[in-house]
Amino acid sequence: MIITAITVLVALGILGWGYYRAKPFGKLGILAWWQSVVLMAPWLFFFGLTTLGIYLNLVGVLLLFVASTGLYILIGRRLRAAGQEELAKRVSAVASGDDLFSKLESSGSEAAELSPVLDPAAKPDVLPIPAEDLKAIQGIFGIDTFFATETIPYQEGAIFKGNLRGEVEPTFERLSVSLKERLDDRYRLFLVESQENRPVVVVLPSTNDPKPATLTQKLLAGVLLIATIATCLETAGLLLEFDFYNSPERYREVLPIGLGILTILGVHELGHWLLARRHNVRLSFPYFIPTWQIGSFGAITRFESLLPSRSALFDIAFAGPAAGGIVSLAMLITGLLLSHEGSLFKLPTQFFEGSILVGTVARVILGTSLQQAIVDIHPLTILGWVGLVLTAINLMPAGQLDGGRIVQAIYGRKTAGRTTAATIVVLAIASLVNPLALYWAIVILVLQRNLERPSLNELSEPDDTRAALGLLALFLMVTILLPLTPSLAGRLGIGG
Repeated sequence: MIITAITVLVALGILGWGYYRAKPFGKLGILAWWQSVVLMAPWLFFFGLTTLGIYLNLVGVLLLFVASTGLYILIGRRLRAAGQEELAKRVSAVASGDDLFSKLESSGSEAAELSPVLDPAAKPDVLPIPAEDLKAIQGIFGIDTFFATETIPYQEGAIFKGNLRGEVEPTFERLSVSLKERLDDRYRLFLVESQENRPVVVVLPSTNDPKPATLTQKLLAGVLLIATIATCLETAGLLLEFDFYNSPERYREVLPIGLGILTILGVHELGHWLLARRHNVRLSFPYFIPTWQIGSFGAITRFESLLPSRSALFDIAFAGPAAGGIVSLAMLITGLLLSHEGSLFKLPTQFFEGSILVGTVARVILGTSLQQAIVDIHPLTILGWVGLVLTAINLMPAGQLDGGRIVQAIYGRKTAGRTTAATIVVLAIASLVNPLALYWAIVILVLQRNLERPSLNELSEPDDTRAALGLLALFLMVTILLPLTPSLAGRLGIGG
């Protein structure tokens, strides 16, 4: 019951945090929050019923998700209609002249006060940026975009404090285009939030852009790929209860499982690559992390170009786990449906206690056969389980893991930093029971603890659909990694 309580509390905490963030946005925010609720409700309802000993068959589960999808679409239509109404009100306000522009134009004293700051001759010697470049950059600002009030030297560029005088995305586009027209590709413009929660513009030379991988790094990626292929084959041999490298002549036996694990890894990375290409973002070669236990812990992938927005960060980070997770879940369900007496693997029912999600799905499909001490399982079931574990590990909300990038994209850098610290603490505690948790905590600390650098447009938040999908992904990560307690497994009918 402790695991069940933790799962429910985590789910309620996620929904509560979503409501807290949505409430200040009024009707639009509440409708978006309801979309998140509808998206997560089937999983909560499913786990709640199975905890109470009520089991839905496959048809019931499908109907539950169809109903949830219908409600999600219905709320989405209302959300779009409410958004159009809000947009119409803003347009009406601008047309009537009731905006910040008119107030600023009527304040001659403020403009006079700011004029020395906008003069590039005021302090040209303290800026590491050439005076003519600084003057050209200051020329891109205006009363209808970003009204600069202070210039601060920063690295080889400058920070411009001021007031944002338009909608974020159109203003960012206008400033970026204007900067490119004046100085070509020599500088990059970032629209970010200061420590005082105020919009600021940061301009840095393009020489600070992420660098492509070196030949040595590419060779390292190739070596890690070969090592991962080797560990996937060894994992397949261990699952078949023999050491492949002591019996290499049995390669035909390990190939299907080994290639299955590699397929899941490949689909995961393909998802990242396709969305990165859509957003014109370059990715490095994946640096796979081999392990004997499950073949691989996934891959570390670096961005080799600047991210245009937080939405792009979310899309690229989410696409990998979504692709790999869907394939893994399909393998799991197909394997359970194909399982029968005499299947290749004979597993103790305790295997299904290792994951809330895997255990409850297996209970729905296999039914009372899970009450036996040993269950015959199709190999696809094992592959699906391994794939889900790989997906969940990469969805942990820490650093540059997919989950950390998702949290950074939705909630910002401050929240992502806190969840990174919390994840490392949880892994340290979990390592008292499972040594693999300590291994993964070390990997995060050494390689993945830092957050991604800010995107060019850091102010525009991902839309509500992305936020809802991110919450669902984090919730499913918890249900995959958290095990069933023996008492809960007994209530679910798993085990004798």
